[in-house]
Amino acid sequence: MGGTRNTKLGDFLRARRAALSPGDAGIATHGSPRRVPGLRRDEVARLAGVSVNYYARIEQGEDHHLSGSVMEAIAGALRLNDIERLHLLRLAWPAQVVRHRAGPEEVRDSVIALAESTTQQAVYIVGRRTDLLGGNRLGFALLGLSPDLPSNLARHIFLEPAMRDLIVDWNYWARHVAGYLRMTSVEYPDDPLMTELIGELRLKSAEFVELWDTQPVAECTHAVREFNHPLVGHLTLREEIVRLSRPPDQHIIFNGAAPGSESAERLRLLDSLASSNPAATTLAKAPDTRATTH
Repeated sequence: MGGTRNTKLGDFLRARRAALSPGDAGIATHGSPRRVPGLRRDEVARLAGVSVNYYARIEQGEDHHLSGSVMEAIAGALRLNDIERLHLLRLAWPAQVVRHRAGPEEVRDSVIALAESTTQQAVYIVGRRTDLLGGNRLGFALLGLSPDLPSNLARHIFLEPAMRDLIVDWNYWARHVAGYLRMTSVEYPDDPLMTELIGELRLKSAEFVELWDTQPVAECTHAVREFNHPLVGHLTLREEIVRLSRPPDQHIIFNGAAPGSESAERLRLLDSLASSNPAATTLAKAPDTRATTH
């Protein structure tokens, strides 16, 4: 074992161990009180089939050769899902992670044209730091943001009170965004604006700190989203996400309603309002002047 410590790996393992109850892991406690929540180190070691001392040294971040079978066993012991397992392996072998250059984010004209030509769905384009890089007028109206001002979704979700009223399941969104930032920050460890964004959210949002410290990880995926829009009422939308291969870590997000549904009618009304008076659909009280795409 060398002197280098993999602190990120240890932090993630401890957070996942604390989040897993003995019952979920199939460990009987016989009603005995436990001083700390989650599993103990010896319980994780036993479930993974390794010695307690060996697992403890891994969790303490000591640098040594980790076998794939051991990491898979630990992932299984901690009941990690596919995304969490991928993150664990990236932390275990950071030298193998494909790191991208943290340069300016530019959206291809054809991608912008695709978003703007879509009329039946709310569409917006998100970059690796959750900067809003483009979209159609309905996409901006759905989020209550102005297309003429730079915006960052993570900042708005955690720092803009209007977003809490807009998004029905705000807690889910908040955790998902924090998890996405953590995943992406591994691929862009030298991105100063990513570091600045995370630092700002930790400084200004106690809820972000609480979530961030639980080591969430998440990827953009399809979902059903619900909004309480102040102009058109409740919307139930089906969200589909297309991840671009070049440039990496840009996503086109489509939000559409079931044909003939009340949400579809309300989405058309919102588009009409945005067309006639774009300023009326802006919910944020102040522009997000710190957001940038460079």
